[in-house]
Amino acid sequence: MTQKLDRRKRYTRMALKNSLMELLKEKPISSITIKEICEQADINRSTFYSHYADQYDLLTNVEDEIVDEMNQALMQYDYTKEKEALAMLTYLLEYVYSRHEHFRILFSEHGNKRFTYKVMYAAQTHIMNNFSEPEYKISKTAAKYLTIYSISGSITVIEYWLESGMKESVDEMAKIIAEMSKPC
Repeated sequence: MTQKLDRRKRYTRMALKNSLMELLKEKPISSITIKEICEQADINRSTFYSHYADQYDLLTNVEDEIVDEMNQALMQYDYTKEKEALAMLTYLLEYVYSRHEHFRILFSEHGNKRFTYKVMYAAQTHIMNNFSEPEYKISKTAAKYLTIYSISGSITVIEYWLESGMKESVDEMAKIIAEMSKPC
C-alpha cells in the first residue's frame, strides 16, 4: 500500500512539474496561477497544496532537482585533470541535452535568473574545492573571479546552443567550451 502511495505521489509531482514547464514556455512564473497548473495537470488545488506551497515553490523544486543531479555528476570528476575536465563537460552537456527542453525554458526569459545563479554556484564550488594556488600560480581570490567569468561564459554558450537548435554535437560543444575556458 505504501509503495502504491509513493508511486501516486511521484506521479502527481511529475504531472505538476510537467504542467509548470509547459506553462513556462508561454509566460513567466509571475503570470502563472495555481489554477492553471492544476488544470494542465488535471489535479485539484488541494492536491497541489499538499505537495507545494505555491508556483514558486514548485519551480524551486524543479530547479533544485536539476542542480542536485548536476552536483552529483560534478563530484565524480577531478576538474584539475584535463581529460577528466573534458569528460565532466561532456557528461554535463549530455545531461543538458537529455533535458534540453527544461534547460531551454529555465534559461529563457520566462524562467528565473535564480536558476542560472544556482548552476553557476554549483560549478564554482566544485572548481574551487579542487583549486590549488601553487599549481595554478594565481591567488584564490583571482581564481574565484576567473571561474565566475569562465562559468558565466560557458552558460551563455550553452544557452545559445540550446536556442539555436543544438546543431553541434555534445562532444563538439564540450571541446569548444573546454578550449574557451583554458587560461591564456
